[in-house]
Amino acid sequence: VTCVGHIIGAVIADTQEHSRRAAKAVKIKYEELKPIVTIQEAIEKQSFIKPIKRIKKGDVNKGFEESDHILEGEMYLGGQEHFYLETHCTLAVPKGEDGEMELFVSTQNLMKTQEFTASALGVPSNRIVVRVKRMGGGFGGKETRNTILTTVVAVAAFKTGRPVRCMLDRDEDMLISGGRHPFLGRYKVGFMKNGKVKSLEVSYYSNGGNSADLSHGVMDRALLHLDNSYNIPNVSSVGFICKTNLSSNTAFRGFGGPQGMMIAECWMSDLARKCGLPPEEVRKINLYHEGDLTHFNQKLEGFTLRRCWDECLSSSNYHARKKLIEEFNKQNRWKKRGMCIIPTKFGISFTVPFLNQAGALVHVYTDGSVLLTHGGTEMGQGLHTKMIQVASRSLGIPTSKIYISETSTNTVPNTSPTAASVSADINGMAVHNACQTILKRLEPIKQSNPKGSWEDWIKTAYENCISLSATGFYRIPDVGYSFETNKGKPFHYFSYGVACSEVEIDCLTGDHKGYYGTGWMIAKVMGFAYNIRTDIVMDVGTSLNPAIDIGQIEGAFVQGIGLFTMEELRYSPEGNLYTRGPGMYKIPAFGDIPTEFYVSLLRDCPNSKAIYSSKAVGEPPLFLSASVFYAIKDAIYSAREDSGVMEPFRLDSPATPERIRNACVDTFTKMVTMLS
Repeated sequence: VTCVGHIIGAVIADTQEHSRRAAKAVKIKYEELKPIVTIQEAIEKQSFIKPIKRIKKGDVNKGFEESDHILEGEMYLGGQEHFYLETHCTLAVPKGEDGEMELFVSTQNLMKTQEFTASALGVPSNRIVVRVKRMGGGFGGKETRNTILTTVVAVAAFKTGRPVRCMLDRDEDMLISGGRHPFLGRYKVGFMKNGKVKSLEVSYYSNGGNSADLSHGVMDRALLHLDNSYNIPNVSSVGFICKTNLSSNTAFRGFGGPQGMMIAECWMSDLARKCGLPPEEVRKINLYHEGDLTHFNQKLEGFTLRRCWDECLSSSNYHARKKLIEEFNKQNRWKKRGMCIIPTKFGISFTVPFLNQAGALVHVYTDGSVLLTHGGTEMGQGLHTKMIQVASRSLGIPTSKIYISETSTNTVPNTSPTAASVSADINGMAVHNACQTILKRLEPIKQSNPKGSWEDWIKTAYENCISLSATGFYRIPDVGYSFETNKGKPFHYFSYGVACSEVEIDCLTGDHKGYYGTGWMIAKVMGFAYNIRTDIVMDVGTSLNPAIDIGQIEGAFVQGIGLFTMEELRYSPEGNLYTRGPGMYKIPAFGDIPTEFYVSLLRDCPNSKAIYSSKAVGEPPLFLSASVFYAIKDAIYSAREDSGVMEPFRLDSPATPERIRNACVDTFTKMVTMLS
C-alpha cells in the first residue's frame, strides 16, 4: 500500500448501505513506514519517476554573461481538486455469454476503460462495450482515473453474474482520484536594463503521487510552455516528476501548461520591478512576433497575440485606470489596489502524436433524420452541440434533423480521450469527412432532382440501394516532437488570449474587496479572491458557437481564480488529505465571478488548421486568471513600499488571505516572524 486512498479491496452487497457497513467492519493491519509527501521531501530522497526531460536552446551561460542583471528565485504552486459535480461512477452489466459485458461509465476515455476492463476480465476488447451518455463534469479527472473503479466493478459483476454499480461519495473521490500536480519552479533569469530577457535556466518539480499516471505528459507540456508568450533566446530547462506517497495526480484542465506559464510570469513580474519599469512594458517588449521560433523550435504562424494585447489594453482602459489606482494607493495605507495584464499562448494537440486522431459514424434514416456518433464525450462543454452544428453545415440540413444518442465503443472504436482541447477539432473533422462521403453518394440524385427536398433525396437513395451510412476519420498531420533533439512540431497551432484584472486588498486581513454597482462592499472570504474587473480578449478563430466559447472562457477563468487564489489541498505528515469535501475545500461560487466581466472574441482571425476555421477553447483561457494573482501581487507591492520594502518578494500560489497578509510587511507581520 503506497498511499492513503490506495484501493486494496471491495465489498459487494445487495444495497449501498450494507456494503458501506461491511466495508467499515473490515480491519486491516499495516506496518507503518515513513512516507514521502511533499516535493521537498522527494528532492531530499531523490525520489523521481524517470525519465527526466530537458529542453535546451542557445547558450545559456553566454546569455548570462551578456545580461545586465541576473535574478534568481523559486515559486511553489499548490494542487487543485477537480470537484466535478458527478463523482466517479460505473454500472457493469454482464451479458451472460462469451464474457460479454456492458459498462455505463462516467469517463472521458472509453478506449482505456475498455482495454483495462478486458484485461482485468481476461477477455478480448470486442467483448466489452463502454457507453457514455454524458458526464457531470470531468476537467481531466476522468481521463484515466476512472479505471481504478471501473475494473473493480466489472470484476464484481463478472464474478456474481449480476449488474453491479458503484458511485464514490465526495470524500472517497477526493481521497482516491488525485488532482492537479503541485509544482515547484526554481529559476535563474538574465535580462537587460530595458527588461529584455536574454537567458533562462529553470527547473520544474511536480508531485506525481504514487504512480506515473499522466505525469510525464503533464511535465512535457509544462516544459513546452515555460516561455508563456515570451521570446527567450537562450533556455536550459529540466523537469523532475517526484514520486510520493499520495494518490497519483493526473490530468487537469491545462495539463501542466498553467504551472509552466505561472512560473514564467513570476520571474517576469519580479524582473520588471528590478528594472524599475512598468510590468506591462516589460511583458510587451518580450512578446513573440509573427514568424519567431519558440524555445522548442516551432515557428509561430498566424500569431494574433499582439492584436489581443493591444485590444485588451484599449478595451480595459488600462493606462487611465492605472493612474487612478496609483492615486488610490497614495491616499490609503491599509487598502491597496492592483492591476495586471497577462498574455497566454497555448499549444493545441496531444503531445503524444498517435492520440491526434478521431472517428465518426453517420446514419441517415429513410425519414431524413440523422443519427450521429463520434469519439468525443459530452461533459457539459457543448461538444455534442458543436458536432451537430458541423453535421448540419456539412449536410446542408437543419440541426433539428440530427441527433446524438451517446458515445460508445461499438459505434466508434479506438477513441482518443476527450482531452487536450482538441475534441471539437478532430471529431469535427471526422464528422465532416463522414458527411462528405454521404453527400458524394447523393450527388447524382441531387443533380437529377435539384428542386427535391432532403427527404426526397434520401428516399430515392434508399430505393436505389445507395448506402446511407458512412464512417469518417481524421488525423492531425505533421505533429511530433523529440526532446532529445529539440526538433519537430509538438503543436498543430496555438490559441492566444490576454486578460486584464483589477483587485483591492485589505492589508490588515489579507481579504479582498469586490465592486458592487455604485458602492463598495467588503467581501469576507476564505482563501479566494474577489475581482473588481476583468477584461479578456481571446482568439478562438471563427467560432463555431460564440455562446459556448464565451461560456468556456468564463468558466475556465473562474476555475483558474480558484486555482490561484483560494483552493488549497492540505495533507497530514502521513499523507492523509485533510481538505475533503465542500466543508473543508472551497471552490469558486457565483459570488466569486468578477463583478465587471468583459469577454471579447478577436474578430477576423480564421484558423485554417481546424474545422470551419475555428480554434480550441477549453483549456487556453484558464491561465488568464493569473492576471488576478499578479494584480494581487501588484497591490502587495504598494503596501510594502509604504513600509519601505522595495525588493521583489516571493508569493506562492494560491494567494490566500494568510499569504497576502504576511506579504504586506508591517510591524505586526515582523512580530509574527520573530515569534515563529
